[in-house]
Amino acid sequence: MRRRQFIALLGASALLSAPETLRAQEPGRTYRLGFLMPVPREAPAIGAFLDELRRLGFVEGQNLSIVPGGFEVRNDQIADLVPALVKAAPDVILSGGDANTRALQQVTRTIPIVVITEDMVAAGFANSLAQPGGNITGVSLMSPDLDGKRQDILIEAVPDAGRVAVLADSNVATLRHLQALEEAAQSHQRQLIIIRVASAEELVPAMNDARSRGAGALNVLASPMLFLNRRLVIGRAAELRMPAIYQWPETAEEGGLIGYGPRFIEVIRQRGRTVGKILAGAKPADLPVEQPTTFELVINLKSARAIGHEVPAGLVLRADKVIE
Repeated sequence: MRRRQFIALLGASALLSAPETLRAQEPGRTYRLGFLMPVPREAPAIGAFLDELRRLGFVEGQNLSIVPGGFEVRNDQIADLVPALVKAAPDVILSGGDANTRALQQVTRTIPIVVITEDMVAAGFANSLAQPGGNITGVSLMSPDLDGKRQDILIEAVPDAGRVAVLADSNVATLRHLQALEEAAQSHQRQLIIIRVASAEELVPAMNDARSRGAGALNVLASPMLFLNRRLVIGRAAELRMPAIYQWPETAEEGGLIGYGPRFIEVIRQRGRTVGKILAGAKPADLPVEQPTTFELVINLKSARAIGHEVPAGLVLRADKVIE
């Protein structure tokens, strides 16, 4: 075989084996991403997301740019940020949580939006998991089910707590969901104390109120606002000597007592793969909504000792990770 023919054959073979995203890129084009997220720009999860896109051939500073702003977004900022973000017309917008996504949905039905939200179908962001049908797809966290699982774990972790508090974001938690948690608590002969908050300023007073009403443990429900303010919640729970469980395993690694669910960084990586497909030309309506498949239980015994609580040995043995 002649050298020129051999080189051409190698090039064709490489093209066929390359990721679909690489073959679909438009030469010379810079793809633009917009964010509407509760996490900071420098968060490890954002780095993991960009690493996933880099693996697919979309590299920040080369053929990928990020619309300024849109990180560490609070609920009271959404109304101002959304119109400006949509006006910037990015190729894809990444959104975190129901409030952000609903605000975007009201302003644009054309720009692809890739989200992490608690229950995409129940929130009305997708027709079904298999066929979203609009301009929104992403990762649905199964949070209503997982909030209940976390409550069961918390009751096991604090068996002498006759009253268990639920810290709920009033922008996210529905009455139906809270009623289901209350019924589940009653089946374990526990009384549920529901405390609703809408902003960071309400967190400490609400937690103080729960403690004064006899709550012996705290279930911090899934919510971008509660995640953004997790250090405040962790600190106050420690001061109140109140055992608490959180949405993400990473939160226990940051000082919370217990974390159960999918790893936040892996969920972000899932979203990176979805964004890569859209940048390559796929339509959100045709991309099934993903759900987490791996869940971790992390228990921080160092935090337990700091508040004078002993986690039952059986639960510790079942943990995927124990922090001593």
